[in-house]
Amino acid sequence: HPMKPHRLKLAHHLILSYGLYRQMECYRPHPASMGEMTQFHSDDYVQFLARISPDHLRTYHGQMQRFNAGEGTDCPVFDGLFEFTQLYTGASLDGAMQLNSQQADICINWSGGLHHAKKSEASGFCYINDIVLAILELLKVHARVLYVDIDVHHGDGVEEAFYCTDRVMTFSLHKYGDFFPGTGHSSDIGAKEGTGFSVNAPLNSGMTDATYQELFKPIMQKIMDVYQPGAVVLQCGADSLTGDRLGCFNLTLHGHAECVKFVKSFGVPTLVLGGGGYTIRNVARCWAYETSVLLDQPISNDIPFNDYYEYYSPDYELHLQPEPKDNVNTNASLAAVRTEILTQLQDLQGAPSVQMQQVPPPAFSVKDREQDIDVRPSAQDRKEHEAEFYDKVD
Repeated sequence: HPMKPHRLKLAHHLILSYGLYRQMECYRPHPASMGEMTQFHSDDYVQFLARISPDHLRTYHGQMQRFNAGEGTDCPVFDGLFEFTQLYTGASLDGAMQLNSQQADICINWSGGLHHAKKSEASGFCYINDIVLAILELLKVHARVLYVDIDVHHGDGVEEAFYCTDRVMTFSLHKYGDFFPGTGHSSDIGAKEGTGFSVNAPLNSGMTDATYQELFKPIMQKIMDVYQPGAVVLQCGADSLTGDRLGCFNLTLHGHAECVKFVKSFGVPTLVLGGGGYTIRNVARCWAYETSVLLDQPISNDIPFNDYYEYYSPDYELHLQPEPKDNVNTNASLAAVRTEILTQLQDLQGAPSVQMQQVPPPAFSVKDREQDIDVRPSAQDRKEHEAEFYDKVD
């Protein structure tokens, strides 16, 4: 299977070896409960994910077909599947709660961003849609939330979840036409109260840094002017980079991270998530670099030595060079997409408002959690994990 969760370990080690962790507060996420997952997903689907394991696939044959998991799908069943979903989902929920309680301006969860999962169906290696759950958490405090998706695939699960509401605007730039998941035409603009609040930029193969920014920046600027979101969720799928095993764009780290920098420039509370990415050494490069961009901390192009140093051969450099391939997007086709979207946004009647109500309680009290986990060893007797770095205290 092309999706390798191991890429998170590479990214983690690269962020550590660049010393970026020193400028961040790092938290251990809580594993999301079934109750938290069913804020969006159906009970029977979540129960299925909790029970299924490679040892008893036959017992669940009918349910596997119904929920699009297992053999013959792109969502395999593997040992520890449910724990994996609990951790990446819990991390996104924790990030949303930190933003809601104003304990952070930017929260990063590179393990999240699994944007294809539906209410009762796995899709595209996405089992639980942590993005939808995090947005629902943000909506407890914010009247409007903007979702931005720079993965090469359309963010269909998130768009579908909020297709009929004006409280969430979704903006996805993606390859369209004979490409998974097959949705995301520019005419898909939302329905009912949500009409006009789904924004899609369907693109062809070969997008370069320059052509991507010519589209991204004016549309993003217009969205911020018109919609004025209280919070932003940014999905940074790295499969839009050059050289991806499944993607077909030609972006370098500079072009991809420029989107992150531009979103950050608005100063709105932002949850930054991972997503796709199938050439794992480049996924790690991308997310380490984007961590540095979010921290305003320049880092060297020479990759520092770490446990996975050999993955970055032969050049051991951070930045990528674009491939010598054609950009199938013409100036005319990009101008047409840009004009169509800007017109769609112009037609919106300003930012929708929400009647004042009591703010619902967070999914999880941060204070309760601290009481649970703060009975922990002091820095002196804490056992060092081989995958983590600690500043030594003499």
